Amino acid sequence: MKLTEYARYDALGLAKLVADGEVMPRELAALAARAIAAVNPELNAVVETYADRLESLDERTLGAGPFRGVPFLIKDVFGHEAGRKIEFGSRLCRGMVAEQDTAYCRLVKAAGVNIIGRSAAPEYSMAGTTEGALYGNTSTPWRKGYSAGGSTGGGTAAVVAGIVPLAHGSDIGGSIRIPASFCGGVGLKPSRGRVSFAPMIDEGGYGLAQNFVQTKTVRDAAAMLDCLAVPQPGDPFVIPQPQKSYTELILSPAPRLRIGWSTKPLMDFPTDPQVAEAVMRTAQILADLGHQVEEDSPNVDGLAAMRNMMDVWFFGFDLRLAGYARRTGLVIGAETLEPVILKVHEYARRMAPAQFIAAMVALNAARRQLGAYFTRHDVWLAPTTSRVAEPWGRYNLGRDDVEFEELPDKIFRPVCQFTLPHNIMGTPAISLPLAMHASGLPIGVQLAAGPANEHLLLQLAAALETALPWSDRVPPLHVCPGVGVKSAEGLG
Repeated sequence: MKLTEYARYDALGLAKLVADGEVMPRELAALAARAIAAVNPELNAVVETYADRLESLDERTLGAGPFRGVPFLIKDVFGHEAGRKIEFGSRLCRGMVAEQDTAYCRLVKAAGVNIIGRSAAPEYSMAGTTEGALYGNTSTPWRKGYSAGGSTGGGTAAVVAGIVPLAHGSDIGGSIRIPASFCGGVGLKPSRGRVSFAPMIDEGGYGLAQNFVQTKTVRDAAAMLDCLAVPQPGDPFVIPQPQKSYTELILSPAPRLRIGWSTKPLMDFPTDPQVAEAVMRTAQILADLGHQVEEDSPNVDGLAAMRNMMDVWFFGFDLRLAGYARRTGLVIGAETLEPVILKVHEYARRMAPAQFIAAMVALNAARRQLGAYFTRHDVWLAPTTSRVAEPWGRYNLGRDDVEFEELPDKIFRPVCQFTLPHNIMGTPAISLPLAMHASGLPIGVQLAAGPANEHLLLQLAAALETALPWSDRVPPLHVCPGVGVKSAEGLG
């Protein structure tokens, strides 16, 4: 197989070639290594590779699932594999090794993927851009020096650039969907509880976070959700599953749905006119497909919710870092933490339990206020991000001109204002690359549904993938510029 062919396929397409005996997993691993060598020096999406999975892969170690042999990147965050480095993008954790597998890692390996290395993430995944002191900055494949989004910027950039067809993603405030928007990929954040955080955690970020993957096709997202939506012993709760697999469901159109759409800012941050236009165009297409579509914005103070969310995110953060410091023998300070994270650490040390409790009460109120939207509509259509990718330096954790109290205004709301509500509610949401900006950068459009209704989003996404296809768009920073995506039907 040629590198140009490798880069054309989605994950299921490559897996079918493996299943048919047309290519071997070792050959795919070698192609992934060549892809990294070809584009990663410009992209900076991959921070470590595993020689035993690239140069000397034992194919007997691969799972038998639907993605057998497909190269995959694990994000430098929770989801880790025992015996491998897990540094959370932080100099404080330099060289730290994971002590046990997560359930996520076990499930994704059972799906058949070959985990070939680690993708870049900002420090502790606390930014909507992937820039950092430990490994440097990651570019969107569409323009060097422009943000890939965050915190899963490394994984998404690698997928869109053709290094791997899918990669680990995680999302506590938009970290799957923001990079999907900035890079032009598919980013699904599943419902709260859909993908287990076993065995170390009950719920990531007190229920705000979810693990999943970054993909370039809807069908890859559906098939991987089938693999990862497996409740684990001791999970705090189990949410309903659809009667059919997600892979089957996307082959049928969604029922007629009530769809509300809005581009009205939720945190007083203006929406780019071209981004708003992309949402309105999507609304019209969904209406043409027979859905009931109307403009309607939720009534919520998004900025207040963001400020309260910070008291949930950061409660106990100082204890977490103290544990890492004990493991690495390094000292918490300006030499080991980014300026913004150091201020977060100092704030966490001063926090009182009453602040955390008050923030949880406030988020409960915001969740119920936001949840009322889904009594009027089945789906909420909005921008993913207010703007397309911007140059490095605007929303990163290395800024020394931002006080803690300014974090919502200067670091978080510009990228999180439309994504954050679904972390508060625990509702599924997906970003799709449905348009291109006049600047030459992709525009992400977000669809969200009520809890446990991922199947509706995937059905709508499959229809939009046909109506507004993106597979032939290839960014300048790509393994093989000019090569589009091919599915399992084969080349030619």
